[in-house]
Amino acid sequence: MSTQLDRITRLIGRLLRTAPLTCVFLIAFWSIGALTGALGGPNDELLARIGFGTGSPLWTALSSALWAMDLTGYVVTTALLLVFGTLTERELGALRTAAIFLASHVIGVFLGLGVVQLGSTLQWSWLESLTGEVAAGPSIGGVGLALACTFRMPVLWRRRVRLLTALSLLVLTLYSGWLEDLLRLTGGVAGLLIGLLFLHKDTARTPRTLAETRVLVGLLVAASALGPVVAMMSPFPNGPLSWFSDVVAVAQPAQSDVDLACASDAVEQCRTMLIQLSYGRFPALVMSLLPALLLLVLAEGLRRGRRFAWWSALGCSLAYAAITGWYVAEAARFPDVGDLEVGFSYGVPILAPLAITAVLLLTRKHFTVRLPRHAIRTFWRFTLGSIGLLSALYVFGGYLVRDQLTPQPGFLQLLADLPTRFLPPGYLGLVPLQFKANGFAGTLLFEYSGVVFWLIVLAGLLMASWRAWPSSSEKEAARARELMRWHGGPSLSYMTTWRGNQYWFTPDGETVIAYRVVATIALTVGDPVGPARIDAVRGFAEFCSENGWTPCLYSISAETRDEVAPLGWPAVQVAEDTVIDLDTLAFTGKKWQDVRTALNKAAKQGITAEWCAYADAPFAITDQVRWISAEWVADKGLPEMGFTLGGLEELTGDGVRCLLAIDADRTVHGITSWLPVYADGEVRGYTLDFMRRRANGFRGAMEFLIASAALELKNEGARFLSLSGAPLARLDRGERPRLLQRVLDITGQVMEPVYGFRSLFAFKAKFQPTYRPMYMAYPDAAALPRIANAVSRAYLPHVTVRQGLRLAARMIGRP
Repeated sequence: MSTQLDRITRLIGRLLRTAPLTCVFLIAFWSIGALTGALGGPNDELLARIGFGTGSPLWTALSSALWAMDLTGYVVTTALLLVFGTLTERELGALRTAAIFLASHVIGVFLGLGVVQLGSTLQWSWLESLTGEVAAGPSIGGVGLALACTFRMPVLWRRRVRLLTALSLLVLTLYSGWLEDLLRLTGGVAGLLIGLLFLHKDTARTPRTLAETRVLVGLLVAASALGPVVAMMSPFPNGPLSWFSDVVAVAQPAQSDVDLACASDAVEQCRTMLIQLSYGRFPALVMSLLPALLLLVLAEGLRRGRRFAWWSALGCSLAYAAITGWYVAEAARFPDVGDLEVGFSYGVPILAPLAITAVLLLTRKHFTVRLPRHAIRTFWRFTLGSIGLLSALYVFGGYLVRDQLTPQPGFLQLLADLPTRFLPPGYLGLVPLQFKANGFAGTLLFEYSGVVFWLIVLAGLLMASWRAWPSSSEKEAARARELMRWHGGPSLSYMTTWRGNQYWFTPDGETVIAYRVVATIALTVGDPVGPARIDAVRGFAEFCSENGWTPCLYSISAETRDEVAPLGWPAVQVAEDTVIDLDTLAFTGKKWQDVRTALNKAAKQGITAEWCAYADAPFAITDQVRWISAEWVADKGLPEMGFTLGGLEELTGDGVRCLLAIDADRTVHGITSWLPVYADGEVRGYTLDFMRRRANGFRGAMEFLIASAALELKNEGARFLSLSGAPLARLDRGERPRLLQRVLDITGQVMEPVYGFRSLFAFKAKFQPTYRPMYMAYPDAAALPRIANAVSRAYLPHVTVRQGLRLAARMIGRP
């Protein structure tokens, strides 16, 4: 407890030293809110005195920055200023940060009120409704500060922060639409102008990449989905696009609206609204949000460059534009609605789907990733099968329980009602409905048929966006093996030939990168193989971008890390390779005592080292090896790891040699496998991969096998042995690690009781190796959480829920 308290105290102290202005302001901000009883939002009297609006005193432009409109505003503003206030203070200092914040706030509120007055002059009912309103909140200046400080950010982060902030502000303004939303938008505009005038540096303009364009379009589509959800969840949506929420996120009618309709002569409307209201909470929520969920799934597909997502999003946008146009046409029929009101209040919402349509058409060439034909066939087969099965269940099942439907329908009525089961409740007003469900079975069929179908469709579309289909052929794998034998590479080069890898070749076919796609991350297996490594990395990055993947060079050497550094790719050490120089090998001296002891004990017990090719070994040997491996896995009770750690399947590879510790009774006490390392078509060394020891066998089997392999392979002419990389373990070189390196070090400590990587690293030190760091290089720090997930899934591809729980228990120190 005291340790946690000390850490929190140090963190607060560090924050006070690096961002004193931000800390002082936030303390004052919360204190003023608490002392005035306004943490839940200022009351009407206080807001009228300190808030800023049309007709407010000029000094309220400053006082409005000391209160927020509600508790959510306090929390969000605090998070906003802790991030961007701290960053700006570190970069520009306290005085300039204060100047940017105040200028953004003051200019933003005056600019926003100018927009309100202009809209009122033009009789735009939305802006007219804001006349006389007052608002407060330092988030106006906070947003301006965030956008101003983007001028000092790296290009990638600059674009991301601007895009996400701008879309968030536009969504709130256009769909929620209250004065504080508009003032935040104009505060952001003020911050951009301040940054452009005072913080802008003359740097070469970097063209937008393919991936950035896809992300931009995907975010625009996602914003068009989230905006209506914001309006639907808001008790009083007021934005100019709030009408569009009736198309994308259709809520159930309120009880008061139902009572009003049923008290009038609108019999059909009353019946429809009653049926809409009769939906259960969960199916109503899912089906009401269905259009928005569909757009969000398609936005993910667009971010990945999927062509099917482009066509689907285009179709949805055109459909929403048509439905919105129908609403506008209906509104124009009312005699008391003027042309300006139709244009501004009713016509503006149609611009949202039309704008999305225009963006999709202009960026069509960027969405080129097509699904394989077999994947398309599988999707449609599954989708059509689902709708057929659910339709049959609804019609035939509904007929069997027709007494639970009111009024009781016939078979043809159920068949005619079938299409409405797949519509959101809000859309049911467009079609006449004849009955509603009462009993359990009837309600289940009536409400959940559409929910189940659309969840299946959304899951299928999401899988199509995320999944990568292997494209490498056996011919490409053979070419990769040929290049590996000729050009060779570092100690892990043979692993590029393992099953499960895909291959990307340079245009001349002389350099190859082996990779596997896990959760949209393209993980490479070691270094590029071939002469043009840096060109290969550039080409591979472009290839990944075209396919909607993020590249990650995993377990690469220091040489490759240095070559990709000019590309701006950060790197972090993930393992430590341990290499034995066979030219100078001699088991003499005190440091080799454990190794000599293992050799001597093996000789006394009649244990010898025998080489074999596992694929050609007799059954009596392979059966023992399989039993030893199964015993090892069962003893741990945890899944066997893969990726750069080979298993039984990898023992059969071409050129892989196995060394067995066997006694006079032909009992196998241990096994090691050795992967060849090539250069110029010849074997220059070997890498240790598979290591297993019989639980009740010779205890020094591993030391004996490694030492025996070193001596015999030295006599054969091998230059070195690699004991392979120890994941999440490294040699302390006295350098101060960066934050990410410290996180990996802590991860290694946490996983030590489970897989013993550090113990393995310490074991390898017995052989007095040379240490060579192995790195992971990546183009984008924002992708690190996804990279961590991909690496975990690559190493543990078949972990079960039970094994995962056991793994977690072992990691936190429970038996």
